[in-house]
Amino acid sequence: MSGAVIAADELGRVVFGCGNFGGLGSSPALRGKGDDRERAFALLDHAKNLGVTRFDTANTYGGGVSEAVLGEWLGRQDAAFRSRIEVATKVGNPVGAPPGERPLSRAQVAFHLDASLRRLGLEQIGLYYLHEFDPSTPLEETLEALGRALAAGKIARFGVSNATVADLEAVLSLTGDGPLAAAFTNVQNGFNRLETGDLDGVIPLVRQRGLRYVAFSPLAGGLLSGKYQHGRAAEPGTRLDAAPGLFEHLLNPTTFEAIADLQTHATLHGWTLPAAALRFILDTPGVDSLIIAPRSIEQFAAYGIGGK
Repeated sequence: MSGAVIAADELGRVVFGCGNFGGLGSSPALRGKGDDRERAFALLDHAKNLGVTRFDTANTYGGGVSEAVLGEWLGRQDAAFRSRIEVATKVGNPVGAPPGERPLSRAQVAFHLDASLRRLGLEQIGLYYLHEFDPSTPLEETLEALGRALAAGKIARFGVSNATVADLEAVLSLTGDGPLAAAFTNVQNGFNRLETGDLDGVIPLVRQRGLRYVAFSPLAGGLLSGKYQHGRAAEPGTRLDAAPGLFEHLLNPTTFEAIADLQTHATLHGWTLPAAALRFILDTPGVDSLIIAPRSIEQFAAYGIGGK
């Protein structure tokens, strides 16, 4: 790669994702298979040194380990750095609710918010996402819980994740024109070169309503890293090996033809395949930012971040 594909003045559009700390995402079956504390600290230090100021986690990542590790690292940073960063976390993943509980009930939101604040070592969470919508809880109840958190100063803003157009329209309708409406700022959905469904509805609506669209899974679980080949088993330890069911819908000839086309584009520009995948997202109108989750220092350069 001849240089940084993501320029220094674009680092505000890059969010460091902590979903691999202590496990791989929220799955209890994958706890302990992610990055340990030492590696997590090294990755966070490198992201900070590059100029990354946005960090994303969730109360269920690694069973809470992700928040705890990020919180410990934040506690070691100076006040000036802490004052200029954005920390986002989430609530409402079904794996985080006790049996019989509704993930986004008023009580569950309040309980998990306080637990997240403790683990992160923060008095206020800058951006609080509803991780998934909860059909067992009226949306009005969940939004009331967020309104109370906002009034108490425990959150500054909120967003939604894994949202459809109908989900967004419901939230926008219920928040009205008051403080809760002003605090609703972000939508975090899966979006990448292989999964572009949000171009047909969600992203246009986000643009229309002045919200910020944050793309997670920019490399489609590693498929856009170039390390997988059609018809070959995934290497042990990779995300595709650990959680094949999450990406089964993409394991087809059409996907690998698209990957080959993107590789051709990357080669023409002197980029790596993952750098081209990230560039595609950042060049998509209506996308505010994307979440990266490198597992090594070397992967930052492979993503086109911090290159010379």
